[in-house]
Amino acid sequence: MRATSVLNDLVGRVADRGRSMMGTTAPRTVAQLCDTLLTGKGEATGLAIASAIFDRYDAMSPAARHDFFTMLRDRFSVDRARTEAALQQWQDGDDTALRVLHAASEPRSQELIRRLNRAPGGTRRLVAMRNDLLNLMDDDASLGALDADFRHLFSSWFNRGFLELQRIDWHTPANILEKIIKYEAVHEISGWDDLRRRVAALDRRLYAFFHPALGDDPLIFVEVALTADIPVDIGAILAADRDMMPPAKAQTAVFYSISNCQTGLRGISFGNFLIKQVVEELGREWPNLSTFVTLSPVPGLRPWALAQKDKLPPRLADVVTQAESGARPSGLSDLTAHYMLVARSTRGGATDPVARFHLGNGARLERIHRDADTSANGQQASWGVMVNYLYDLDTIERNHEAYSTADDIIASSTVRRLIKTR
Repeated sequence: MRATSVLNDLVGRVADRGRSMMGTTAPRTVAQLCDTLLTGKGEATGLAIASAIFDRYDAMSPAARHDFFTMLRDRFSVDRARTEAALQQWQDGDDTALRVLHAASEPRSQELIRRLNRAPGGTRRLVAMRNDLLNLMDDDASLGALDADFRHLFSSWFNRGFLELQRIDWHTPANILEKIIKYEAVHEISGWDDLRRRVAALDRRLYAFFHPALGDDPLIFVEVALTADIPVDIGAILAADRDMMPPAKAQTAVFYSISNCQTGLRGISFGNFLIKQVVEELGREWPNLSTFVTLSPVPGLRPWALAQKDKLPPRLADVVTQAESGARPSGLSDLTAHYMLVARSTRGGATDPVARFHLGNGARLERIHRDADTSANGQQASWGVMVNYLYDLDTIERNHEAYSTADDIIASSTVRRLIKTR
């Protein structure tokens, strides 16, 4: 990351020179700044203009930011005249015009985003900008066209070739450890003592992906417990007074928390690479490990069950009623199996977001556990239900293909037996 810091310093100095060169002739509106950035040739002034756009944006109110994104979508869309000319050239028999057509049909906003990315800290600021865009899309779906441009570029900029896997331990710089505490999204880290139990214990590991443009800010991290068997509840893993498992005797690696750190990168997939690489890292360090599983939440179960209660078979509707009353009926496992294997998202595939992540990565739904999470979040999301997804290196690719191409949800016979025919 030292080389990245040196490059950022150099870019910053060039941008400073560009600001002095702009003088009083700089465009007055942010739209004019964007026009100038997109058509300009000078490197120093380009960096300065890109920085000025970011500064203007940072000072905007939420309403003004909505107007800014609308302006980008409409003002810098596809150049229709250029695209039609290239299309006509190809239709006239010029096969070489296909490349011209491809370039012409690209929205101009994509090139604008590329040039913004050259500014000092440009990538980080674009990620923050997309986070705002995603929030605004909740009320204005028409901004999705602009988000497609961000997503297209981010998918290239944050591909696996640029990511660096690092193990986080007690010797990791404190500023990174503080971010791990901040970003933990599944099982809250209550403080430094709790963090130490997760990163310093011999039978615990934490790995994170970093990107050179974001410096010491992680993209995603996974917490791992080394255990004898497949776990049935999260309390035993998080307990402060647990018995430590000698790593050389462990047979199971449990991925018990996966946290995405950058909300502006939502929908940019790199979690699958993280798990697969961590499996390889652990396997090299501890050849005795034979089972790789998660202990995962089921965040959509309770909301889905309450919304679908009147459409469920009577026996499952009764389970929902009992669970809401504070009971923990044995039928919760049946209800969860129905939710996982029978219910389908409107987009196809599993309804549960965590299930979509792991099944899409090639995992198998292995077991369902009642009363696995007694925390308030666990009760609110799924009445305490958690599940195991099994990562079998011999079947990951086959499972991935089955889910990706046919929405087949791969599950163990133990889980499938919970589905009743009536």
